[in-house]
Amino acid sequence: MGDYKPGSMDIREQEKTFAGFIRLVTWGAVLTVVILIILALSNA
Repeated sequence: MGDYKPGSMDIREQEKTFAGFIRLVTWGAVLTVVILIILALSNA
């Protein structure tokens, strides 16, 4: 562990994974809201 330098690790893969996760959560939330709106309008 003596060779470790903070901030020197390549984190591109982690950043891509996190961006994909955020995109998935965003689309999931949008889809949920759309489904709820459709359900509300169909019961009106």
